[in-house]
Amino acid sequence: MALTKEILFLDPVFKEMLWGGNRMREEFGYEIPGEQTGECWAVSAHPNGDGTIKNGRFQGQHLSEVYKNHKELFGNPDSDTFPLLTKIIDAKEDLSIQVHPDDEYAKVHEHGSLGKTESWYILDCDKDATIVIGHNAKTREELREMIEGGKWSELIREIPIKKGDFLQINPGTVHAIKGGTLLLESQQNSDITYRVYDYDRLQNGKPRELHKEQSMEVIMVPHVDYRVEKQAGTDATEELLVDCSYYKVWKFQVTDTKDYEMAEAFQIVSIIEGSGNVEGYAVKKGDHFIIPYQYGTVHMEGQMEMIVSSPAEKKG
Repeated sequence: MALTKEILFLDPVFKEMLWGGNRMREEFGYEIPGEQTGECWAVSAHPNGDGTIKNGRFQGQHLSEVYKNHKELFGNPDSDTFPLLTKIIDAKEDLSIQVHPDDEYAKVHEHGSLGKTESWYILDCDKDATIVIGHNAKTREELREMIEGGKWSELIREIPIKKGDFLQINPGTVHAIKGGTLLLESQQNSDITYRVYDYDRLQNGKPRELHKEQSMEVIMVPHVDYRVEKQAGTDATEELLVDCSYYKVWKFQVTDTKDYEMAEAFQIVSIIEGSGNVEGYAVKKGDHFIIPYQYGTVHMEGQMEMIVSSPAEKKG
């Protein structure tokens, strides 16, 4: 028996960034705040960008408020923190070379925050695009020597990317999104980023803050690539992209009708192409919503692609 038959649609929170652009308006029809809009926090209960429910009995309430007062909609989790965050990132210019801490480090050094494990689905990118993943230092001593000596071309690894690629970014992984890339990010509910290098850019006449010491403490040495083993779901229209300690991420395709039996605590859905309806709700590219716990069978119609995430099941 479903606890509620109400799907929760959210109004995104937008962030202007030094490196942002205007593709979110062009691609999704969003009313963005300016021509340097870098991030859309599409489904977020984080204090730095708490989304608002735009339909039904919770209309006008922040997602954090609904999560706090109605844990039953999310599988009655133990945590007081909503576990996930879904973003769209428009990198008109290169992002800083950066790294994220794990839970253990963040808890001690960042006032009890969660660490940050994240994944990227490439929505679009320039021809012959690359992305920064990993580094070439073999030891911590070599890492420090390269960072303190500014030997960025020796240190940084870049890999080619194309539309439709999926990458998992574990804590300790040096990474950076390059200019001309539009992606959807599924991540832990955290906003902790350590900048290793920012190309000596100025913001309001001053260099942005770097976090070299924290970075050198948390960077994985030597770098080890995370191998994403894509798996088919129950049929060819479902592809499990990753199943890690914090979340699962799928890609769904609907080409006419699809009935999906929901078996997760709850699911975050982002429509990345096309339009149609989900349980009678009209949806289109750029819409984001939550299917609550024990919803049952979800009926979908139309021509759509979507990225779907849910929190990982607790092991043992």
